[in-house]
Amino acid sequence: MTTVAPGGRDGTDRPGVRQAERADLLEIHRIEQASFPQPWPFSALESYLGEEGFLVAEAGTEDGVPIVAGYVIADTVPNHGTPLGHIKDLAVREEYRREGVATALLESALEAVTATGAGSVKLEVRADNDGARRLYRQFGFQHRKTIPNYYSNGEDAQVMVRLL
Repeated sequence: MTTVAPGGRDGTDRPGVRQAERADLLEIHRIEQASFPQPWPFSALESYLGEEGFLVAEAGTEDGVPIVAGYVIADTVPNHGTPLGHIKDLAVREEYRREGVATALLESALEAVTATGAGSVKLEVRADNDGARRLYRQFGFQHRKTIPNYYSNGEDAQVMVRLL
């Protein structure tokens, strides 16, 4: 899998993206809790360790410890002979939003999913999350359907799909 390093291949100062490690889990969980009304439990995040599509973005170091700016969890499931990619979770620490972190994470997650031979990738996003929907549209995702009351608080989800 290709990673995007600071001053990376496209000449921008994007964060480095790498595989998530056990040492990252506490920070990932903190970002999850701060980002979503119904955050995933720690154990759910932990269950994806070792998966190719569980990635973190680093924004430098503090006292030699990497700063986790955001993360993404993506995987594939069987789908009539061709794997279907699924972006399950993506979040960025508030102070690093609008700095290319989500873009770098999504690019790397799509590379990981593409490497599996997936023919398409889907995701669910809150219908009122305009910023996330805008980002996904920039990557070629299209709204396919709305699922009423998808989230436990009654919010709708939009299912978005991109062909690979």
